[in-house]
Amino acid sequence: MSDIKITIIDREGEAHVVDAPTDMNMNLMEVVRSYELAKEGTIGICGGMAMCASCQCYILNLEHMLPEQSMEEEDMLDQAFFVEDNSRLSCQIPITEQLDGLEVKLAPEAP
Repeated sequence: MSDIKITIIDREGEAHVVDAPTDMNMNLMEVVRSYELAKEGTIGICGGMAMCASCQCYILNLEHMLPEQSMEEEDMLDQAFFVEDNSRLSCQIPITEQLDGLEVKLAPEAP
């Protein structure tokens, strides 16, 4: 099993350095949920289908190679609140070895 370290800043501003497995076909949203870093029912509402933007996060260190945004992700971010230039949907970021050291901040809950 190969784990990587990811820093996730929760919605209260607390940083958590977590281990994320690269061999379980998980995405970043699932890692956030597995560590319970957001209140139940406030992240991943659509189940990771890029249809709700509840898992929006900000990528803080942009040197990591992330997958390109799909049209569905771009469309969802166009409709979301609190979008920044570094916004991504965490459900669309698969956990790979290339993400070791990634730093993200969870976007605020939608009003």
